[in-house]
Amino acid sequence: MAGTAFAETTVDFTVAEYSSKTGPFFEEVATAFEKENPGIDINIEVVPWDTLLQRLTTDIAGGAAPDISIIGTRWLLDFAEQGIAEPVDDYLTPEFKSTFIDTFMAPSVIDGKIMGLPVAASARAMLVNMDLFEKAGAKPPETWDELYDAAKKISALPDSYGFGLQGKEIETDAYFYYSLWTHGGNILNEDGTSGLASPEAIEAATLYKKMLDEGLTQPSPTNYSREDLFNMFKQGKVGMVFTFPMLIPQIQEEAPDLNYKVMPFPEKAAKATYGVTDTLMVFADSDAKEEAWKFIEFAYKDEWRTKFDHGEGFLPVTKNVAAEDYYKTDKDIAGFAAGLPYAKFAPTIANWEEIADVTTRAMQRVYLGQQTPEEALTAAASEINKIRGK
Repeated sequence: MAGTAFAETTVDFTVAEYSSKTGPFFEEVATAFEKENPGIDINIEVVPWDTLLQRLTTDIAGGAAPDISIIGTRWLLDFAEQGIAEPVDDYLTPEFKSTFIDTFMAPSVIDGKIMGLPVAASARAMLVNMDLFEKAGAKPPETWDELYDAAKKISALPDSYGFGLQGKEIETDAYFYYSLWTHGGNILNEDGTSGLASPEAIEAATLYKKMLDEGLTQPSPTNYSREDLFNMFKQGKVGMVFTFPMLIPQIQEEAPDLNYKVMPFPEKAAKATYGVTDTLMVFADSDAKEEAWKFIEFAYKDEWRTKFDHGEGFLPVTKNVAAEDYYKTDKDIAGFAAGLPYAKFAPTIANWEEIADVTTRAMQRVYLGQQTPEEALTAAASEINKIRGK
């Protein structure tokens, strides 16, 4: 009726930026939702991953937290303990709950309560540039010894680096865990103390440093973020890089002629990959929880989840999407999904970001030659044990 205005409820949604497609995708979902729900306005703010935790912390402290946000699942325990996260058990119908794959739902369960929903999942793998391997006369590696030998041959080619080594910004610690786990080490020992001072951890870090010193990686890894490494791989300058599935759509778009192969991480003492989930969290202080939940249910419809997972290169968190042929027949995505049976997740412990930061700084000191792997990791383990009260 002319002159009648809808009483609008605004739902503020902070979205973590996975790629240039993330913002437009969620805007499209919001527009479709608003068409069906004219009384609800979805306000989307896209924030880069590197600044997301700081941004949310500032917003929370200033009483300006969003209603819902994508967060790293590793932050969820701290948010739950601080009363910032809203348990969603009462909102979840049995039907909606049954759409999720249990493996990916599990990390969001804290003290028996579901504190969020899995919004994105990935397992990590190695990408190899097959053209560089052919030129160098090397074979794609299955073990760390083979990786070292291949890196030597590829680094002898002009303008080429055998192995890309990350040393800056988000997930610098994860780049070390890939080697740590496959050498048979662990982030935490069974008694909850840090596993960084173990012989396996020191061996894993020593190998990275050896390759760096011998010129088998790009120089100065502490100048290279995850994205910098991936860009070098897309440009055909790096023989091997450890990565997530989201790199595949980027390669297809930006470097369609790149001849690459997805492979498991090399093994020394164990098979391992990193399983990662991100969580969609409802804030306890939100005054639009019902409206926010209505939007969440809409955004998890199969059509939107398919578009999101395919577009970003994620592994599916919902059963219907996982059942698509695409995840069996697409060799790239199937290569990442193959690691799920032996995937390891970051531990769900308090102060995880602080602990990860200690690990990052230790590895940076190793790469810069300021400390030996043994010195840096022993000091890091001691600092982590203090944080954990062990």
